[in-house]
Amino acid sequence: MSVPRARLLDLMRARCELFGTTFNPEGLRTGNKILRQRLKGPALASYYPRKLVTLRDFQREFEPLQLEVENEEEQDRLEHIAALKARGKGAPKKKREAGGGDKKKR
Repeated sequence: MSVPRARLLDLMRARCELFGTTFNPEGLRTGNKILRQRLKGPALASYYPRKLVTLRDFQREFEPLQLEVENEEEQDRLEHIAALKARGKGAPKKKREAGGGDKKKR
C-alpha cells in the first residue's frame, strides 16, 4: 500500500517548519548550503591587528602647529616614480579627448 504524494509533501512541509529547514520537494539548487554558513568576514578582519595610529593621523595632529612630519615611505615612492619616468618607464599620461572623454560613448 503506497502513500499518496500529496500526503508525503504535507509531512515534509510540516517537518521543515518544525526543524527550521527549507522546503524544497523538487530538489532544486537554491544556495541554502552557502547561505547557512557562518560569515567569513569577521574572522578574516580579526586576523590582522587594527592600526591604532597612522602616519597621516600623526601629520594631521601636528598640522595646526606648523610642524611637518616626513613620510619616508612616500618620499621613497616618489623618488622611485621619478627615476622610472627619467628612464621612460613611467605610467603613460591619461588620454584626454576634446569631446568630454568616454562618458558620452557609454
